[in-house]
Amino acid sequence: MVTIDQEGGRVNRLKERYGFPRTITAKEMGASPDSTRFYAEAIAATLAGLGINVNLAPCIDVGANPANTVIYGYGRAFSDHPDTVAKRAAIFIEAHRRMNVLTVLKHFPGHGSSLADSHFGMADVSKTWSETELIPYSRLLEQGMADAVMTAHIVNTRLDPAGLPGTLSKRMIDSLLRRQIGFNGVVFSDDMQMQAITKHYGLEEAIRLAIQAGVDILCFSNNIQGSEERTVDAVHRIIRKLIEEGSISRQRIDESFNRIMALKSRLMRPEQPGSVPAYSPEIMQRLKEERDSLRMEVFKLKAKESHSAHSKDPPRKKKKHK
Repeated sequence: MVTIDQEGGRVNRLKERYGFPRTITAKEMGASPDSTRFYAEAIAATLAGLGINVNLAPCIDVGANPANTVIYGYGRAFSDHPDTVAKRAAIFIEAHRRMNVLTVLKHFPGHGSSLADSHFGMADVSKTWSETELIPYSRLLEQGMADAVMTAHIVNTRLDPAGLPGTLSKRMIDSLLRRQIGFNGVVFSDDMQMQAITKHYGLEEAIRLAIQAGVDILCFSNNIQGSEERTVDAVHRIIRKLIEEGSISRQRIDESFNRIMALKSRLMRPEQPGSVPAYSPEIMQRLKEERDSLRMEVFKLKAKESHSAHSKDPPRKKKKHK
């Protein structure tokens, strides 16, 4: 699986200034189904053309709090109404599925009502969170539109009296998401280097709690200022240690492995497991057109840069002939 954060708007890794198609925010997409479909198809086609097969989007947080900076302030919510959020998210997901790109619903159980930003510290939504923030998850799961889910690092003592953030909370992931709502697919953590985690939990403790809570894939971005770099080997050593000392069972690891392999199998042809992506001829043609278009844009950009560089060269002095 090759993943990326490509919601559109502010959360946009493939920027227009690098030659990629223009994107708009979820709030702007949410204005109409046609806008959602058009920009979601552009995002999905771009990802598929680059070989990226998992988009850590859409954000299905409900834009319930205008004072919220990280969701509402950045235009990351499709709407302030949960039903509209679910409908627009379904269109976004359908566009990705046509290009064989998986999607990840986030941020469970809802970050739209927070006042604080979990990138910089703990965000407690105990007094502002509403059960309506779960509606998009239930709706999309009922429609079979939930490929995977990403957790939020928010604290909600109404859901977990111990005050553990969502990513580390068994009450929120195992009890609420899996047992009550009925989702048994892959759960991604939000970035484990966000300060809602690192300011309050050591690396080993955070990994142990997340796995015990039901997280299947731990995400480490290594791009948050002030956070220590984490390598796969370092995290893997900690997980092995936790298993060997009995803090995490082998059965728990097998559960995650089976869920991840089931998700990966959806990217492959059923008749040839593990071989080639299941792209239809129509999709292959669209990918070829997208790739050729990108190549042409890169060629034009390089030609322009080359011409610009030559035009700046100082004129050569003519040799005098005797």
